[in-house]
Amino acid sequence: MKWAVNRLRPGEAGRPWLVWLHGLLGSGDDWAPVLPYFDGWPMAAPDLPGHGASCSMSPEGFAEVTQGLAQTLASLDIERYILIGYSLGGRIALYHACRDRPAGLRGVFVEGAHPGLASPEARADRLRHDRAWAQRFAQQPLGQVLDDWYRQPVFADLSDAQRRELVALRRHNQGTAIAAMLDATSLARQPDLLPSLQTLSLPFGYLCGERDAKFSTLARQGGLPCSLVPGAGHNAHRAEPAAFAEKLLSLLAPLY
Repeated sequence: MKWAVNRLRPGEAGRPWLVWLHGLLGSGDDWAPVLPYFDGWPMAAPDLPGHGASCSMSPEGFAEVTQGLAQTLASLDIERYILIGYSLGGRIALYHACRDRPAGLRGVFVEGAHPGLASPEARADRLRHDRAWAQRFAQQPLGQVLDDWYRQPVFADLSDAQRRELVALRRHNQGTAIAAMLDATSLARQPDLLPSLQTLSLPFGYLCGERDAKFSTLARQGGLPCSLVPGAGHNAHRAEPAAFAEKLLSLLAPLY
C-alpha cells in the first residue's frame, strides 16, 4: 500500500532522507512553511492514508500503516532516513521506530505526539471518544465537524480567525476517509510505547509548543527529551515555522 508523495526533494549525497509525516486532517503540503529551512537535506513528505492523494487508502491499524510507510520508502529507493512526525504522524513514527525497528531508520523526532495510554480504562475512554468523532466525520457536514474539532482543549491557543482558517483549509478532506483513519489509528489502538522510547537506541527528540500544556506535561512525566518551541501551541510547525526549524536543526546537527 504505497502512499502518494507530493513533495520530494533530493539533497546532498550522504545525508539521510528527512521523511515528514503530517497529522490528522492534513497532507504532506502542511510542511511547506518548514521545508525551506532544511536546505541540503533530501526530503519526502507523503500523504498519509485517508488524506490528500492517498485518501482512497483505508488501513486496518498501525501495523498496516507502517507497512505502507516502508513500502513507500522502498519505492522511492530511500534506504537511510529520519522520521519527523506531527501528532498522528508522530505516533506513526514512534510505532515504526519502536515496533518495526527498521535497519535504515537513523532517528525519530516528533511534535505533539502521544507515546500511548497505559491503563485499560484510559484506552476504553479514548476509544469511545474517537469513535464518536469518527461517526461525526462520516455522517455530518464536514465544516460543522471541523469547527467543533478545533474547539477541543488541545487547540485552545487558536484565535477565532486561526480556527476559521484551519476549517477552510481542511474542508477538502473526505469525511468518511478521515473517519476510517481516525478509527484505525486511534490512540486507544496504539501500544503504550513509553517504555520502549525510554530505552530507544536511536537519536530521538520530542518537540512541542511552549503553550501546549498537555504535551509538554506528557513529555516531562515520561522523562522524554523535550524541546519547547517559543510562541507556539499544539501545532508548533504551523504557528512558528522558523522557531520550530531552529529547534529541529539543532537536534539533527549531530546526524550529519
